[in-house]
Amino acid sequence: MFRVPLVVIGLIALLWSPCALANSPAGENPAQSPLRILVYGDSLSAAYGMPDASGWPALLEARLEDRDAHWEVVNVSISGETTAGGLSRLPQVLEREEPILVILALGGNDGLRGLPPQAMRENLEAMVDAIREAGAEPLLLGVRIPPNYGRRYTERFEGVYADLAQARGLVFEPGFLDDFVLEDGMLMDDGIHPSERAQPRLLDAIWPHLEPMIEGVEACTNARQSAAN
Repeated sequence: MFRVPLVVIGLIALLWSPCALANSPAGENPAQSPLRILVYGDSLSAAYGMPDASGWPALLEARLEDRDAHWEVVNVSISGETTAGGLSRLPQVLEREEPILVILALGGNDGLRGLPPQAMRENLEAMVDAIREAGAEPLLLGVRIPPNYGRRYTERFEGVYADLAQARGLVFEPGFLDDFVLEDGMLMDDGIHPSERAQPRLLDAIWPHLEPMIEGVEACTNARQSAAN
């Protein structure tokens, strides 16, 4: 199973320049406005089959409550969403929410439907471009799919995430379900969706990638506040 070493995550987090984000429209007046994280995914992020407060995005917001900076997590994930659907609605969401970080967690439904991996790659890349043009930075979450469409399709599908992350210098979690998905009680009866019990584990898989990005933004917003004073 492919894993990104934490030292590599730290280097990528430096390369995307959180100070540029802090100087973007989304990072202006941090004392008055929250620093917003947008969760942009499908049913794996939409608290499918459980109260919203039990989903990992809500748990993320609870984890951020003790930090000095004011963070807000906005979850606009939609069950059944594909990368094509996500791309079509993304500009309006970015304009409305003005995030500074975006957790991009789409593609699973493309794979389950056997949609072309190249089209998925193009959609994800276009979303990365739109996110960066809006003054935010994405964290890309990859997923793995059942081998229903054969080994060749599965490899092409899963390779999209790693190839895109490398090509575009993205902070990347290759499979945030992988470490525990087969443990008892971690999936719902449908064998696809993570259970309520699994939600803290999903957050724990994402957190080592997200925390350096958060800390970078906080350091730069604090520096701006000090300079203004």
